[in-house]
Amino acid sequence: MNRASTATAFRPEVLIRMLAVLGLVVAPQLPRLPPWLVVVSLAFAAWCYFITRRSLKLPSLWLRILLSTLLLMAVYAHYGTLLGHDVGAALLIAMLALKLMEIRDARDIYITVFLGYFLIIVGFLFSQSLWMAAYMLVVVTLLTSVLIDLNRTRLTAIGSNLRLAASMLLRALPLALAVFVLFPRISGPLWGMPKDAYDGMIGLGKEMAPGLISDLIQSDAVAFRAGFDGPIPPPRQRYWRGPILWQTDGMAWRTGHSWNPVSRSGPPPLVTSGDAVTYTVTLEPHNRRWLYALDLVAAAPPEARIAPDFLLLRAAPLRERLRYAVTSYPDGVASRLSVTERQRALQLPVRGNPRARALAQEWRRRFHDPATIVQQALLMFRNQPFIYTLHPPAIAGDFVDRFLFKTRKGFCEHYAASFTFLMRAAGIPARVVTGYQGGELNPIGNYLIVRQRDAHAWSEVWLDGHGWTRVDPTAAVAPERIDLSIDNRLQDIGDAVRFELPHAAWLAALWRETHFAWDALNNKWNQWVLSYGVARQADLLGWLSLGGLSWQNAAILLLAAVGAVLVGMVIFMLKRERQAEDAIVRAYQAFCRKLARRGLSRRSYEGPVDFAQRVAAQRPDLAGQVHGIIKLYTALRYGANQTPAALDMLRRAVRHFRP
Repeated sequence: MNRASTATAFRPEVLIRMLAVLGLVVAPQLPRLPPWLVVVSLAFAAWCYFITRRSLKLPSLWLRILLSTLLLMAVYAHYGTLLGHDVGAALLIAMLALKLMEIRDARDIYITVFLGYFLIIVGFLFSQSLWMAAYMLVVVTLLTSVLIDLNRTRLTAIGSNLRLAASMLLRALPLALAVFVLFPRISGPLWGMPKDAYDGMIGLGKEMAPGLISDLIQSDAVAFRAGFDGPIPPPRQRYWRGPILWQTDGMAWRTGHSWNPVSRSGPPPLVTSGDAVTYTVTLEPHNRRWLYALDLVAAAPPEARIAPDFLLLRAAPLRERLRYAVTSYPDGVASRLSVTERQRALQLPVRGNPRARALAQEWRRRFHDPATIVQQALLMFRNQPFIYTLHPPAIAGDFVDRFLFKTRKGFCEHYAASFTFLMRAAGIPARVVTGYQGGELNPIGNYLIVRQRDAHAWSEVWLDGHGWTRVDPTAAVAPERIDLSIDNRLQDIGDAVRFELPHAAWLAALWRETHFAWDALNNKWNQWVLSYGVARQADLLGWLSLGGLSWQNAAILLLAAVGAVLVGMVIFMLKRERQAEDAIVRAYQAFCRKLARRGLSRRSYEGPVDFAQRVAAQRPDLAGQVHGIIKLYTALRYGANQTPAALDMLRRAVRHFRP
């Protein structure tokens, strides 16, 4: 049987609704699409609507092949490849637009709607936020309502279709929840991701050059969140350790060595001091191998190892959100300096920055104590006219000399790099540490929000008898950078509101409370949905074990409970449908009894329509009422108009029927 013989017509109104919903499906992708593809897609949608409304002939096969080829070539010319998630989304949208050029029956509507469902899934490759999930849930409901509308025998109000679609999705929710909770989780993706799948992930890298960190802090994106088992450390202890930079060419600093994150050797020696801090970090993916933790980490999570310089490292780059528990000693001291580390901590380029070298050598001649030399450098930053700024002037040539003796305007990377250079030139082992400093307290969730704008760089120097000692030269120039957030956007907004509206301080407070509540909700979403992996599943099922019951048996019980709920829902729906059907039959039987009392009994072989025609022939005065009642009954009994309102109309008509 060919397609022409099985083609089913559709109402033009269904096409209009489908095009509107597909526009909502594609809307989140618009910022990533080339403008010409957006224009072409809109043109194809308008063409589809026009030829459908006018019942015009579809474009020829050869024209459609030509348009497909041209679109494919244009996408390749724009992206330079046909592989990747950006180009993949563009190709799907192009195919969806091309499909609109050949819609001629209901089958094509079905295929187009299913393409829309697939595009919804593709959207989660770019964003898995709570906003996106809520938006896509609405779009799925709208797409489902289009399918319902397509199967209606007549045009139905949009609200009725939406209610039915929402009801269907709600009924499927228990099964979806059971599959999500109980289906075995795997630690990695089922297939390899394209090379550009991780483009756009921001964070600290293996190199620090002037401008890199100051550019990074322009971002308000969340780097990670940290919840503490006890009191939250004060701001001056909130140094979140990241990449440690050992090598320099006089301007840029790099890690400069190979890591072995899977080494089974124990953690480096740590002299603990003060109280331990235990906390849990929810780290956003940044496509790097390191994890962030407070100085100095004493116990690493299972998926990472502590490197000799106390950096937490994992075997593979972090490409999905990770939640891990850590224990740190903010007052701890790294007490080991190997010969190799000493050599690396004194490395300087052979030439360059002569004035900085001369100043360091002068300090070394005058002060034999390394701690005193450190203090001299900090006094220089504190007493001389150095300026802390996010927009320092560009420096060419000898970076350290020009910064220390000419511009004197810089950000944290300027101060950390120049201070470390001075220490090495004075013969003191030193290294640059990059990471984050500070964090914003969310009082609703009682956790810290550390953003990219909190990125920071500081130094560590080796002092005999004290070990590696943190020195933050930025604090000597701008101590408020350590005590307060670098760029508290919410506070700025609140100040602006109070300035413009002096009596509306409550509005700023409301803004902050709303922001914290939303972030707390996002944090729960991240932990229980996006980060629901092997460990989280084991914890949840273990929590459901109920006194020694294994999590496998608990999973079976949970699945049985969900199955019982589903069976109960099916029984309830069948019972409700049977009750509605019985009410229809009872109303019809009451109608037949009223006629039987007037000598017009229904014969056993007569259907409702034949019975109505015979009654109308014998009693023309009842024809209008009889045909009206039978029309309501057949629509309820055999048609799609099975609504409570229609049943009430039938009951009223039978009640007022007086033969």
